[in-house]
Amino acid sequence: MSQECAAPNGAASPVVPGYSATKGAQLQRLRRVEGQVRGIARMIEQDQYCIDVLTQVSAATKALQAVALSLLDEHLAHCVVNAVAAGGAERDTKLQEASAAIARLVRS
Repeated sequence: MSQECAAPNGAASPVVPGYSATKGAQLQRLRRVEGQVRGIARMIEQDQYCIDVLTQVSAATKALQAVALSLLDEHLAHCVVNAVAAGGAERDTKLQEASAAIARLVRS
């Protein structure tokens, strides 16, 4: 089955995201992060020690970064590879999108 990626303008077309094969795993990771964030809120509600709270914030941040990197890998492996093979304006657009996404991740 060929995998296609969403057009940046949101045009209606049959779309299978690059992460479709790992969607369940991605959702599980995000639910784990969600639980971590709820735990951080409880720690603050319970007036836990600042450093302990910061440690948990760091862990949640790293977990979100891991999800982002996984999604980026899948985007590059599917959407960008397919666009490069197709060539033309789509190739240029997907490469610019990937570059901008990497820049946002590096800045965060």
